[in-house]
Amino acid sequence: MVQQTDPESLDGLIDDLELPGVATTGKQPVVAIVGRPNVGKSSLFNRIVSRRQAIVSEVAGTTRDRLMTEVVWEQHRFIMVDTGGLESDPEGTIRQLVQDQADMALADADVIVFITDVADGLTPTDQEIADRLRRTNKPVILAVNKVDNDNRELSAAEFYQLGLPQTVPISAYHNYGIYDLMERITSLLPAPDPEPFEGEETPVPERLRLSIVGRTNVGKSMLLNAVLGEERSIVSDVAGTTRDALDTQIDYHGQAITLIDTAGIRRPGKVERGIEKYSVIRAVNAVDRSDITLLVTDASELATAQDAHIAGLAWDMCRGVIVVVNKWDLMPEGRRHAMENAIYRVQERLHFMSYIPICFTSALYGQGIDDMMQAARSLWLERTRWIPGRQLQYLLADALTAHEPPSVKGHRGGRLRINRITQVGINPPTFLFTVNNSQLIHFTYRRYLENQIRERFGFAHTHLRLVFRAQ
Repeated sequence: MVQQTDPESLDGLIDDLELPGVATTGKQPVVAIVGRPNVGKSSLFNRIVSRRQAIVSEVAGTTRDRLMTEVVWEQHRFIMVDTGGLESDPEGTIRQLVQDQADMALADADVIVFITDVADGLTPTDQEIADRLRRTNKPVILAVNKVDNDNRELSAAEFYQLGLPQTVPISAYHNYGIYDLMERITSLLPAPDPEPFEGEETPVPERLRLSIVGRTNVGKSMLLNAVLGEERSIVSDVAGTTRDALDTQIDYHGQAITLIDTAGIRRPGKVERGIEKYSVIRAVNAVDRSDITLLVTDASELATAQDAHIAGLAWDMCRGVIVVVNKWDLMPEGRRHAMENAIYRVQERLHFMSYIPICFTSALYGQGIDDMMQAARSLWLERTRWIPGRQLQYLLADALTAHEPPSVKGHRGGRLRINRITQVGINPPTFLFTVNNSQLIHFTYRRYLENQIRERFGFAHTHLRLVFRAQ
């Protein structure tokens, strides 16, 4: 039986290999998992992200849309994408299906994990996929899945015929080979950002980057045109007109801004095959490389589950979020408390980030645009605010006096001691707490400290990042 790999034994395993690298692009890298149906793509995705986010089933083709999440692995941050497998189509050919799937993966992925099934052996479809991937400049790692005994480990050698130098036998279900696979993936990614350190005040970037995201046909492109005051984006009544993320540089009342318009993100099960599939990846990338996300919703469909999904994605990435309730002109006139009810519904749906600003617009008539842009400017100033160290020490002393950290039962370390607090970054504001043992911080006390910072320094609408490091 194959034994579980010790992660420490993998140190230096690939240091001497000459591999194609991934250039730093200013956005988080994308790692895409591709392969035939029912080879274990979703199982591998779940294993890596450490939670059952993708549906795992023995029925081929369970994954109908792309599932994406931010993954943090040993200080590396990247977006992992689980893709649907290649399915038979009476109106198409297997070669065309292979081409479409490879094109979708290659469109925006920086590293591709090609997963196969050792139980099925090497199939013609696997060879088709490998041929397509090998002709690209993208780094490709071949993961031979379901290697859960010695005989299957010997059978995995068959896949070396594909000519892909990066081949790793794994068992996603049994957690075998995952560390080896992740070591190879992270070796192809840009070097991680350095950890927060105590230093001088971080300079504020001159240009604010705003991404405009939301479900299809909620008026994103029309909203962009209302901001620009001219028709620079295609506006259509047909949902899904915008495919790419479009960058537009503007100066708005003295503030340099980059506006990023994106394709709409449909709810799971509604993303069509082909070009719209990987336009979703581009929308995710747009959120990632922006400072603030304008989440556009329809006044008639406030805060749907998919809106909450998009907001959660921006929250995970620590981006600023403003909910823009568009098409407010369609609401019946004279309806009392309509705006208050709308705010309540949005905050209830987005309860995990109820502090975000909410704006009401009519892109068609240009109403509410100035208020929206002013909200973005105010949020930007909040996210780039720097607090002097002395004021932070005063806050820490007051917070500890009012409510000292609770003791942790059953933990040898006893009670948490916080010695110092320092701001080490902006956008979002990042605070470093020097403690005796970072494992002693309870989420309730973390939330208490965050609320103290918000109330004392007026961080009313932005995400805050708190880092705890043992001295």
